Amino acid sequence: MRAVLVLVALSGLLCACQEAPPEALVEDAAVLHRGNSAEPRSLDPHLIQGEWESNIVGDLLMGLTIDGPDGISIPGAAERWETSEDGLTWTFHLRAHDWSDGSPVTADDFVYAWRRMLAPETAAPYASLLYIFKNAQPVNAGEMPVDALGARAIDAQTLELQLESPAPYLAELMSSFTTYPVPRAAIETHGAAWTRPGNYVGNGPFTLTEWAANDHITLEKNPSFYDAENVALSGVVYYPTTDADAALRRFRAGELDTSELPAQQIDWLRTNMPEAVRIEPFLGVEYITINTTRPPFNDVRVREALNLAIDREILTDQILRLGNRPAYTVVPPGTANYPGGNAMPVAAVPKAERVARAQQLMRDAGYGPDNLLSASLLVRSASADARRVPAAIQQMWREIYIALDIDQADGAITYSRIQEGDYDLGLVNWIADFNDARNFLFLLTGGPNGKNYARYDNPAFDALILESDLETDSARRGALMAEAEALALGEYPWVPVYFLVTRDLVQPYVGGWITNVEDVNRSRWLSVDRSSAQAAGQPSSP
Repeated sequence: MRAVLVLVALSGLLCACQEAPPEALVEDAAVLHRGNSAEPRSLDPHLIQGEWESNIVGDLLMGLTIDGPDGISIPGAAERWETSEDGLTWTFHLRAHDWSDGSPVTADDFVYAWRRMLAPETAAPYASLLYIFKNAQPVNAGEMPVDALGARAIDAQTLELQLESPAPYLAELMSSFTTYPVPRAAIETHGAAWTRPGNYVGNGPFTLTEWAANDHITLEKNPSFYDAENVALSGVVYYPTTDADAALRRFRAGELDTSELPAQQIDWLRTNMPEAVRIEPFLGVEYITINTTRPPFNDVRVREALNLAIDREILTDQILRLGNRPAYTVVPPGTANYPGGNAMPVAAVPKAERVARAQQLMRDAGYGPDNLLSASLLVRSASADARRVPAAIQQMWREIYIALDIDQADGAITYSRIQEGDYDLGLVNWIADFNDARNFLFLLTGGPNGKNYARYDNPAFDALILESDLETDSARRGALMAEAEALALGEYPWVPVYFLVTRDLVQPYVGGWITNVEDVNRSRWLSVDRSSAQAAGQPSSP
């Protein structure tokens, strides 16, 4: 299949060796060793789509704004900016700073990056996040040339951006990898190979020095970074840690300084390593996207039954036990400038009645004990931790006449298949790019939207979102988005499962780590002081 071939082609760009990081880096006390959930598909910000890729690229490149120590956006490549009275024109003033090859970063680098991001031939999976830019959607559709995009360099240090509608969240969006500058000269010289070690040119606090496929990626401090004197780390090594249990063993052995905790070990961790556990709610939702173009999932009765039959409280309270909240909405609680208050209609059905109602809906759709619906749930990763929730869902849906096959795939392959529509049901998540309900609701807007995995198409929903985009009053804007969410919830294009919590293991000697609602801790703000680590023996294995 094409997704596999893409990965094979990309892997050819990488170092094929399976080596440990250089000994000097392993022994360097100022190097941070980070577990990172999966192998990156790319380090090109226009081709990535997972947090495991964004973590690394966010160390290599810097947008107009950046994620601060607490995850809140602060000035980055731009020192300051102004907004026109109507909110449609933003003017950014760049700080004097250089690429890692010593050449200056200019306003043209951002214009080039955004045009490249939206060029149809790039096929950027997150291009739709830039549709707020003037003419971005027709540019991305090939209906306008890239130079029609509403972005221009007034001079080398001044950038003007025109918008389709006011966007109060724009400063936060500018810290997303989707808006990073890219080095035109390196791309024109090396083509797709510009992301190889030795070719990669960035304006962030670190540079790429090594990429050993499926083993590790090594970054070293960028001496050309404008604030290098305040970057405490001399380097960062990222390791793909698809197996959270194996990552925990490496963490306990001191091979990893940060990692994702395995949910099934949470009781042991809370008892034996409480100082390392960092769990807090953040702006993310785990959900099952439904391919609404594929029968019988184009039948709202089947989609409602899927939602009714899942006992979210069992999943959160008995299986995960991390403090996740059951999800009956698209937008997480606590999202800024949003009234909330919505819930799927199934949430009002008493739990004792839900399965019976779901069974009746399935019988009405033509299924029953002697005519099961055969369906597949595509899930990312094959770790024990990743199998527990899908296995429980499999049993819950068996009660409503569904014979569910769990199809496990690498994260990049999972998302590629879902984007291509090659799935029945897919267990995925969405983590906010910026703290605004629009960043969740756009996942259900119609038209050329590569993130609308469900292929949900409701003109009334789209009209409400468009109206909210044009609304300058924040309360009215939030109310319009809430109305749109309520409309979508009644048509069940998703099965929201639970809201995410941070699942971080952080060694006590790592300084600067602040658990936050964005769940982002850039290496720029971190430090390590292994001299402070206790010499006490490790607790027995869980």
